[in-house]
Amino acid sequence: MSDVLVAGAGPTGLTLACDLLASGVSVRVVDAAPGPARTSRALGLQPRGGEVLDRAGALADVDQWSIPLRKVAIDLGGRSAAVLQVGRRTALVTRPARLVSQAEVEAGLRRRLAQLGQTEEWNLGVVRAGQGEDQVTVGLSDGSTARCAWLVGCDGAHSRVRKLAGIGFPGVQIIERFLLADVHADLPAPRDSASVWLHGDQILAAFPLPGLDLWRLMAPAPPGTPEGLKSAAIVDLLSARLSERAGWPSSRIVATEWTSVFKIQRRLADRYREGRILLAGDAAHIHSPLGGQGMNTGLGDAENLAWKLALVASHRAEPSLLDSYELERRPIAADVLSSTSALTRMVVGESTLARVLRDRLFVPLLHRPAVQRRIWEHASQLKVTYRCGPLAGNTWTRFRTRPQAGDRVPDWSCRHGDGTVTRLHAELGSRWVLLTPSSPPMGATQALMQCSELVRRRLGADLVTVLTTDRLDRNSAMLVRPDGHLGWRGAPSASSVDRWLTRVLGVDPTSQPAAETPINAGPLS
Repeated sequence: MSDVLVAGAGPTGLTLACDLLASGVSVRVVDAAPGPARTSRALGLQPRGGEVLDRAGALADVDQWSIPLRKVAIDLGGRSAAVLQVGRRTALVTRPARLVSQAEVEAGLRRRLAQLGQTEEWNLGVVRAGQGEDQVTVGLSDGSTARCAWLVGCDGAHSRVRKLAGIGFPGVQIIERFLLADVHADLPAPRDSASVWLHGDQILAAFPLPGLDLWRLMAPAPPGTPEGLKSAAIVDLLSARLSERAGWPSSRIVATEWTSVFKIQRRLADRYREGRILLAGDAAHIHSPLGGQGMNTGLGDAENLAWKLALVASHRAEPSLLDSYELERRPIAADVLSSTSALTRMVVGESTLARVLRDRLFVPLLHRPAVQRRIWEHASQLKVTYRCGPLAGNTWTRFRTRPQAGDRVPDWSCRHGDGTVTRLHAELGSRWVLLTPSSPPMGATQALMQCSELVRRRLGADLVTVLTTDRLDRNSAMLVRPDGHLGWRGAPSASSVDRWLTRVLGVDPTSQPAAETPINAGPLS
């Protein structure tokens, strides 16, 4: 019996499986599809998504299979109206957004999965699921039965797992039909920029994709467009719009890789957990692709759930810890649904008032650097915080400038006990990090050592790294969660850390086994 059965071998399911395997949890990954997807589908990898893949060990050679996105050029009614600088470094954002095929992201995650000793199983979907007191019995499409302690549905918008769990998926349709085509074309546009043309109620967007001449074209289907469009008809409609809006003849499109017609909907699952069944990614939320948030939100779900499920599966935490997954992640999804829906309605200009606001207020505001920085930092998802979640408690203070409980901790430079320099995020993924000051005050060493011993005992010695950093006050320490968010912070005190861990884990510390200190565990071992 596996600890966890993951249904769905897309970015969310594969990230979850990789993080769980790295934590020592047994995982099985199944997918009803006949094999890996070869088409691009999602294409925006925001800085937050890049961090998640980095921590999962699946971001190797990213420069070879992605394009850094530097700008979004907006044409309004035939004139250049604004250039949104989305690749500019800020105090918060230090890595660019990237345009990348979802198929390449999945390939990188499959390679990482193989390194961890596991492979995904294709042509194998979930058809039944029954819950017992301590396991889920899952019927698979080949007629076999699998048993697992936990079942996670990462099986997309039409999730079979969600339906079997009886979880509602309410929502509304935003746009009737959207046309999409990935084409080989000789377009006179920079390969580090997305181009958007707005004209009345018409919109056309062109995004460069990795390769010499590959582009994605997107536009709403014109009114009266018949159902069941063939690939050639989709490309004809998009090329006509390209000629009309940009003045580029259709002859510039030389070949077609993939086309699709889809409806834009916004839907959010009623809940993310039903007993031993959980949801993540598109199985829990879908929204407009404008803004490039979808795949990244799913990656965030996977990373948040993985460390909690690992602690529960190893009996270091009570199952109640999993309730915090929904309480932390569902509000993030709700915010993404709200912002992307508003952006879509504004950009598409469904009404005369919406078009006036777009043309005379929204687009002109994009010239302002402060507005550009605000949009870019919000889209990066690096501002995601769990301050109001159940694990942060009331330990944060509004006016503190350093990370507060629940905040993302920046990728600080740190050192191991032997003086080796490392990055904080390079040490996370499946591991917790106890951050200690580089120069603690006299008399603090004993307290720091006690903190280190306690954290290793309660979380697992092989899943905790102790590092020093110059970024901390001399008389403070931080416990950073595997997903890069701050768990506990305070003056070095084993009792203080113990109280926080007891509240989070829900386990009596006297019932946990003593930890063995691993080699190179940290400077205080």
